Amino acid sequence: MNLEHTKMYEDIKNLLAFYGADENAKYVLAPHVALISLGMNHMYEDLGFKSRTEMGKFMMNNFPELAKQKPKDKLWKKYLYECIDSIAPACATCDDQETCFRCILSEASA
Repeated sequence: MNLEHTKMYEDIKNLLAFYGADENAKYVLAPHVALISLGMNHMYEDLGFKSRTEMGKFMMNNFPELAKQKPKDKLWKKYLYECIDSIAPACATCDDQETCFRCILSEASA
């Protein structure tokens, strides 16, 4: 993990831990989800969920106040990275930038 990714990991982990519903969410799930968020696939897939709906339920159970703040039309990975004023590593090589929900990279190139 490079220095930039390490900072993003720490920022996402701290964000999730702040909103964690309990000790497990704060100290076990937050670091795990933060690490997974650095991945190059859809976050729900990398977390082992069958759908975004399953992931949404997971996030609502473990990070309920953060889940309530997330706009319904925003994907979780994108939302988490916007919360820390960053762009997820996967976005640079994503082949879905044109249809992504309010993609910063697409807006920058328009």
